[in-house]
Amino acid sequence: MAPPLSRRTLLRSAMIAAAASGITGTGHATATAAPAAWSLLPLPLDKVSLGPGLLADKRQLMLDHARGYDVNRLVQVFRANAGLSTLGAVAPGGWEGLDGEANGNLRGHYTGHFLTMLAQAYASTGDAVYAEKIRTIVGALADSREALRRSPQVLSVQGRFGTAAENVRGSYQYVELPAQVLNNASAVTLAAWIRPAHDGSWARIFDFGNDTARYLYLAARNASGVPRFAITTSGAGGEQGINGTAALPLNQWSHIAVTLGGGVGTLYVNGQAVGRNSGMTLTPAALGTLTNNWLGRSNYSGDPVFAGAFDGFDVWSRALTAADVTALQSRRGAGDLASYGFDETSGGTFADSSGRGLTATLRRTWGAPSHAGFLAAYPETQFIQLESMTASDYTKVWAPYYTAHKILRGLLDAHLATGDARALDLASGMADWMYARLSKLPAATLQRMWGLFSSGEFGGVVEALCDLHDLTGRAEHLALARLFDLDRLIDACAANTDVLDGLHANQHIPIFTGYLRLYDATGEQRYLDAARNFWDMVVPHRMYAIGGTSNTEFWRARDVIAGIVSDTSAETCCAYNMLKLSRALFLHAQDPKYMDYYERALFNQVLGSKRDAADAEKPLVTYFLGLNPGHVRDYTPKQGTTCCEGTGMESATKYQDTVYFVAADGSALYVNLFSPSTLEWTAKGVTVSQVTRFPFEQGTTLTVRGSGRFELRLRVPVWAVAGYRVTVNGQAVSGNPVPGSYFAVSREWRDGDVVRVEVPFRVRVERTPDDRSLQSVFYGPVNLVARSASTSYLPVAVYRNAALSGDLAPSFTAVEGKPLHLALGGVEFAPFFEGTEDPSHVYVRRAEVRVVFGNVDSGVANPVKADGTSLLDEVWAGAPFASKDALVGRVRTVVAAWVAGGSLGAGDGEVIVSTAQRATYVP
Repeated sequence: MAPPLSRRTLLRSAMIAAAASGITGTGHATATAAPAAWSLLPLPLDKVSLGPGLLADKRQLMLDHARGYDVNRLVQVFRANAGLSTLGAVAPGGWEGLDGEANGNLRGHYTGHFLTMLAQAYASTGDAVYAEKIRTIVGALADSREALRRSPQVLSVQGRFGTAAENVRGSYQYVELPAQVLNNASAVTLAAWIRPAHDGSWARIFDFGNDTARYLYLAARNASGVPRFAITTSGAGGEQGINGTAALPLNQWSHIAVTLGGGVGTLYVNGQAVGRNSGMTLTPAALGTLTNNWLGRSNYSGDPVFAGAFDGFDVWSRALTAADVTALQSRRGAGDLASYGFDETSGGTFADSSGRGLTATLRRTWGAPSHAGFLAAYPETQFIQLESMTASDYTKVWAPYYTAHKILRGLLDAHLATGDARALDLASGMADWMYARLSKLPAATLQRMWGLFSSGEFGGVVEALCDLHDLTGRAEHLALARLFDLDRLIDACAANTDVLDGLHANQHIPIFTGYLRLYDATGEQRYLDAARNFWDMVVPHRMYAIGGTSNTEFWRARDVIAGIVSDTSAETCCAYNMLKLSRALFLHAQDPKYMDYYERALFNQVLGSKRDAADAEKPLVTYFLGLNPGHVRDYTPKQGTTCCEGTGMESATKYQDTVYFVAADGSALYVNLFSPSTLEWTAKGVTVSQVTRFPFEQGTTLTVRGSGRFELRLRVPVWAVAGYRVTVNGQAVSGNPVPGSYFAVSREWRDGDVVRVEVPFRVRVERTPDDRSLQSVFYGPVNLVARSASTSYLPVAVYRNAALSGDLAPSFTAVEGKPLHLALGGVEFAPFFEGTEDPSHVYVRRAEVRVVFGNVDSGVANPVKADGTSLLDEVWAGAPFASKDALVGRVRTVVAAWVAGGSLGAGDGEVIVSTAQRATYVP
């Protein structure tokens, strides 16, 4: 056993974990500790506050959702799985419900997302309501784990005659009776008081048998929805049965009985005979002593477990008369073979009052967890089955380690935000359980598991485990993180071999953020190389204009964008995880491309994925962001509680986490995003406030409070090609701002210093790599979408009044009263980030039919090469132009080349040059 870590080591580890997550709230996290590989430090959420503006408005909608949602609904599935009372809560449904997609095999994941959202909300606002909700969830999870550690315990509820025993749906609990219960009787009556809670077909009230060949059972509902009794010695085809005539009502007590003797079987419901079969030759005597004698469980493994309550089960060694059965409606039975009143209020056994001493025992269909740290909202069976799977089937196993990651991450964030030791204990226990399972498996088995689509998906568990290791210092937690190495993917990406075509996008993006953390912990270079190269395979080669990636959740061939645009493009989770990876890479090496991408994806896809409306029930976040013409966003996707709604909740409560970074040595402050906010740089004793309406304002103002020497590094966006200007206290700062870089201002700062940054926007277009005529329109960082219900690409001409600077804005008209809205050819263009349900076009079809300069039409057709490049494209590729003469000179050069190449007639070329000379241009 490793020696205990010192308090200093543990505190530093806690600081690292908090810095990685960006969450603090209890004093654990500061911006002064980080892995040695980080040259920059992020600031905790409670050290950066958002001011009024676009991000704060979007966040408030999510904060209101978090504030109003009953978190007991989230933990309902955990309590049910543990056999605990669900306190009357109704599960959220969708992916979190047993009736959701793939039988609810992902349930529990959403609770993890919600915990992280609450932790971020509390860290950002300090509002105690979020901390209280965290405590409620963590408490319920702790109770659930404790219940799973012991044998099932009776859940006592009000019954028909006193107390009753309830099996909550999702508990997978049943009652096991001793083998002697039927006593080889040649005649028998079986009767029960039940209160069904679910209408699932073939759930058994009782089932006595050896297998699927010899048995007798009573189902609450058959395929037709009515009760059915059957007995057989030769399987389903040999069943002798009786069917009822009406469904048993849900959530009401019903008495149901079967009598069998003298070749006649009768089925009674509430004292009334509802079915009779006079050809029943089989009795319990024909079955012999049976192995499986169950209340609530079927010998057919695919049948559901009975959900509901029992207030009595009796077995008689004779066929009761109709009068006898009628008499049972007003009192409990007293079977001579077995009689259970379910009066117990504790423990896991039920007494038999028949005098035969046949004590019954409450069981789980799946037994017990393999380790005391196990915590989930479903049985451990998915984890077990995954170990032998050779092909994916999410109806049987749906990403159990992905769900485990979400729960683990939520618990870590809850601990970091509130200091709740229970959350850390639960997280550590989960890791101990995972290590106990996975460390025993051969390496080949692990590689096969992690390579399975969907079933083997494990999300960001590696990152979470590294953060946990930083908190606990336990070697097995880091060893566990390395058990998730997907070697063929790591090795290919480390070698810069693009193997992404055909892979599920969101299954793999978060892996690399985890591998970066493994690099931090181990120094193993292949992790870092793989993450860097992977990012470059996605951006820009598989990136849509809005920053998203994937189509129908998968990646396609490199540099194919136009060819895959559809209504299932750009899964929202992918953008969330690409932002995390970009942020992590930037902390290691300050390549501005990571922050250029971050701004693109944040201000377009991420903001646009959240509807601009409040809702107490749903977070209103998209799953896919369809990019096909006329697409209308769906903010209530699938059946609800999806992964993308979960990451959407997280994104909306941490917008400020990347606005600022500080150099690890304290020498510099990085301003990565223009957003109204205030930074507390505690280590420097400095506060920096940023006041701006960006992106509605083309610039920002920063005010320094406190004093000290440091370098202020201001991002120069890649799109800011002209006019970027910095002043300090009204005096221009000398230097040459380069688009796609950082502009440094180094000085001894004094209290009250004011920095003004001007970042002029211009309208530009971006072409798709596989179809240069399919383009997107941007105004500065903002993608502008054409608002139109047309389902065909809209033809758009943007060069007709282009400015000498190359700015296409003069070709558009500003829409009065709507900031950032422009109009062209009768079509309104609006910011993608507006969360509306208007049909929109991210991509338009460039159709510069004739050569036009300064609104002067030459009358000459605009020639186009085979690759889609037009003459006008080549002309304007030379922008900005210092003067009209410079532009005309460019026109002459391009025209001469096209004439020489045979793509343009000499006469038409002269007309084009003459038109360029006659036109008047905006500077």
